[in-house]
Formats: sequence, C-alpha cells, structure tokens
Amino acid sequence: MDRSDIRVTQTNDQRRRLSYLAVNLGLVANILLAVVKTTVGILGHSPALLADGINSTSDVAYYLVVAIFMRLAGKPPDETHPYGHNQLESIASLVVGAFVVTTAVAILWDAINNVFELWVGETTSQGAELIALWIALFTVIIKIFLTVYTRRIASKTKSPAVLALAYDHRNDIFSAAGAAIGIYLGRAGYPWIDPAVGALVALLVLRTGIEIIRQSSSDLMDAVPSRSLARQIGNLLNEIPEVGRLEEVHAHRFGPYMVVNLTIGVDGNLSVQEGDRIATEVERKVIGSIDLIRQVYVHYHPVKEMLAAGSTGENIDLPEWEENLEK
Repeated sequence: MDRSDIRVTQTNDQRRRLSYLAVNLGLVANILLAVVKTTVGILGHSPALLADGINSTSDVAYYLVVAIFMRLAGKPPDETHPYGHNQLESIASLVVGAFVVTTAVAILWDAINNVFELWVGETTSQGAELIALWIALFTVIIKIFLTVYTRRIASKTKSPAVLALAYDHRNDIFSAAGAAIGIYLGRAGYPWIDPAVGALVALLVLRTGIEIIRQSSSDLMDAVPSRSLARQIGNLLNEIPEVGRLEEVHAHRFGPYMVVNLTIGVDGNLSVQEGDRIATEVERKVIGSIDLIRQVYVHYHPVKEMLAAGSTGENIDLPEWEENLEK
C-alpha cells in the first residue's frame, strides 16, 4: 500500500467516525425528545407538541435506518462493487427524505382535522399546560445545537446522509418553534392556533423532504457535474501544456466520492507512449488537487489544429456542453 492509499484510508476512517457521531448523537437526542414531547403533549393537552413528538418518533425510526446504511456503506470494495459501497449513503439520504415527506403529510392531516373540529365546535380546548410550552422551547435550543453541529460534520465528510439529517434538525427547529407559538396563543384564548401552526410547519417540513429526495435522486442518477467542478478541472488542465482541449467531463458519484471520466485533445503527432504519459499526468493532477475524487479515467484523441495554431494548451476553454451543466 503506497502513501496515497494510506491517506485515503485514514480519511475514510475519519469520515466514518464523524458520520457515526452525527447519527448517534441525533438518535439519542430524538429518543429523549420523542418520549418527553409525546408524553407531555398528551398529558398537557397540546396537539402541536404531540404532533412534534410524533415527528421525533419518526426521526428515531429513520435514524436507525440511516445508521444501518452508514455501516453498510463503510464496507470495503469487492468484486461486485469495485468502487465500494458509498452509494448507500445517497440511498440513506433518499430514505430520510421519504420519511420526512410521510411524516409531514401525517402531521398536516392531523392538524387540519384538529382545526376543523375546534372550528365547528366538535371539540373544545382550554389551552395547553405551561410545561408544554417549556418543553417546546427546550426542543428549539437542542435542535439549534444539533443543526449547527451536524452541518459542520456534513461539510467535513461531504456525506449526503449526514447533510439530510442536518436539514431534518433544521426542520425540527421550525416545528418546535411553531409548537411554542401555538401553545402560547392557545393559552391566551385562541386554541385553534395551536393545531393551525402545526399545519404550517408541516408544509415547511414537506418542502424540505421533497428537496432531500430531489438531491439524493440526482446523485443516484449520475447527474452531470456542477459548473464549478468542470471549471476547476479545466483550470487544472491549463497547467499541463500538452493538453490542447478538454472535450468532456463525466462524474459518477459513489456517496461523497466521485469517479471522473475525461476526454482531452492532444497533439496528433505524439506517440502512444507520450499520450499515455500525458493522460497519467492528468490523472495525478486531478486526484491530487480535488478532494473526494477517487479515480480519473482519461481518454485522449488527436487535435491536429494544435500544431498549425502553435497552441501550448494555455487558457483552455470549455466546449459547448459545459454551458448545459447545472449551476
């Protein structure tokens, strides 16, 4: 094993430890909050806090799923999966999104039903107990900390699953804050606001769930690389004078990692051996300069115009396909 292999292995171990820490911390916090909010929501007569407790209960379920997927994603490459199992992180993110959407729909339906029953007089409410308000405010504080902490870990690990969990913590801030507002106004004599706020929060949660599904699906479908990645590679190839043109960039995601396929143009009068040397230099340049790119495959073909124009490969312009890349 060479030094680069050791560096990648150490980085993978660090990523895995940080990702497990984010998952386990969120799991413990959500178990505690689910028990407390559900119990107080029932005994304290607060539909908003109860709905938030149900949300935390669903969080526990999919945190367990994410924990399982994260451990499976850490398995080493094998004959069937030569690039490893990191794609399971994107699948875990998709699972999180599906749970978030399902929970949002359930909370929305329950909130609308409660508002309707209060409006037509089928049920009555004197407002929630004061302890329900304190529990909701305590939840806001806990979730602010978890959001900031989890997003920091996601920025370090580039894990789509951890980033999805950070989004979920952020949703919980809105949910708990909405519950606190609803409880406060319900105690002030407007009981219908308690479940109404829950409905509004459910819409915000639903929007985030759809966004998580969209992002994770894009990773799984091998969406084209971002404009910034294509330009970054183009700038790197400007430093290699033998490269006359960057024709194509195709990036395939494997969890947070990428395998990149490049097509470049070189002087057609060069030997095959010289072309192979240039391709190897391109591979090393890209892998050494851009984090989380595991492998680069380079295809090269002759560009006859290089000799006629006296090109040295400087200021490579990305071709027309680059304009169609996602921003």
